[in-house]
Formats: sequence, C-alpha cells, structure tokens
Amino acid sequence: MGFFVPTIAIFLIFYFLVIRPQQKQMSEHKKMLEALKKGDRVLTSGGVYGTVVSLRGPDVELKVAENVKLLVARSAISQLANPSAELAQSAPTDS
Repeated sequence: MGFFVPTIAIFLIFYFLVIRPQQKQMSEHKKMLEALKKGDRVLTSGGVYGTVVSLRGPDVELKVAENVKLLVARSAISQLANPSAELAQSAPTDS
C-alpha cells in the first residue's frame, strides 16, 4: 500500500505538468487550423511566412512573394503571423 501512494502522486504531478498542457495546446492549434481563411498571414513549421490564397481540403496555398505560391499541408502551418510584431521588428531605428 505504501508503494502505490507515491506512484499515484507522481502520475498526478506528471499529468498536470506535462500531459494536460500539451493536450490544451494541441486543441488550440487544431482550432486555429480549422479557422484559417483567405488573407491570413501564417508561419509554416519550415520557417516560411506566407499569406493564405486558397484552402484545398488538407492543403493550403500560400503566397510567399510576388508570383510565387506554395502548396503546403495544413498541418505544416505552425501559427498565425503577427503583422504588427513583424512591422515593429523591420522598422528602422534611430542610432
């Protein structure tokens, strides 16, 4: 009996610190992928920024430059890009 109490405690700690947050993050990512729409600026898992041109079932067509379009798997999109943060980083600073 004394062996089961610490084992259960370790499992509960592991569940609340590792498993539960990861499940929450996965569900938020899934919701984001389902809510993608034309015109969204996204970042792929390969590090490519692009704008959604069209949604084709499990694939997404991204415009990455003028006259350059990529067809990527929807699951390859890691996050929505924040245009205001990108503008702040690329803005010239007075030195």
